Amino acid sequence: MNKEEIAAQMRALQLQICEGLENLDGKAAFSEDAWDRAEGGGGFTRTLRDGNLLEKGGVAYSAVHGPVSEVMRKQLQLEGESFFATGVSIVLHPHNPHVPIIHMNVRYFELNTGVYWFGGGIDLTPHYIIPEQAVLFHQQLKAICDQFDPEFYTKFKSWADEYFYIPHRNETRGIGGIFFDHLHDHPSLSKEQLLEFCLTLGCSFPSIYAEQAALGRDKEVSAEQLKWRDLRRGRYVEFNLVNDRGTKFGLLSGGRTESILMSLPAVANWEYNFLPELNSPEEETLKLLSKAQNWL
Repeated sequence: MNKEEIAAQMRALQLQICEGLENLDGKAAFSEDAWDRAEGGGGFTRTLRDGNLLEKGGVAYSAVHGPVSEVMRKQLQLEGESFFATGVSIVLHPHNPHVPIIHMNVRYFELNTGVYWFGGGIDLTPHYIIPEQAVLFHQQLKAICDQFDPEFYTKFKSWADEYFYIPHRNETRGIGGIFFDHLHDHPSLSKEQLLEFCLTLGCSFPSIYAEQAALGRDKEVSAEQLKWRDLRRGRYVEFNLVNDRGTKFGLLSGGRTESILMSLPAVANWEYNFLPELNSPEEETLKLLSKAQNWL
């Protein structure tokens, strides 16, 4: 399987996910923005806004190539003269604070040396953590992982806990999920099967989010809960701009800034030294933002 075939499957995945999300939202439709990268390649960024469920959402596809720059070589420790990268990245910000923010991406990377790998991940960022919903999310991810390797979930869940962590806040971004990178040369899975793992995860995205959304989208919302939502969005922004390696790679590799930063919410807030009330749902959520959480 060559890189062009993988890129075509990633594009098909993007379109499939968008169709599922439009059906879930029930109002908003994606608009598509095609773009070209001067050094080589391009992509299609699909966005929606002001839907029934989603305030803002983006599903981006890219297939880019070109020389490995000195900045990329130093920052990303790449050994090669040129690269090819393709993938799909998703971030959804709902209106209702009882529905979580969700992120997913799957990607393929190849160097001219023949070295290749797959990467990706999915994580859930509830504004209010409800343990039963967190368990459901992790059960679904484990079921997908177990189809390919019984060790994937435990390994990738731990990796996600480390990756989706905000060190300057000493808290996780949410309830984690799975994260993997440099996945190649698996002892029992071929390159085609590793791609199938990524595609299976991607195809499951609309149904996974639909279950989470159904549990909260019709709940009543107070002004205080909206305030809390915007504060939690602020934490999301901090992680993406300060800590996220995917954001850094996109900017260092000459990616399209608008598409890279589509992950940011339409509105976020920062309040100086905000402290939630004792024993409130907000305080209970903060207590659960820990890498030590084992949801299964």
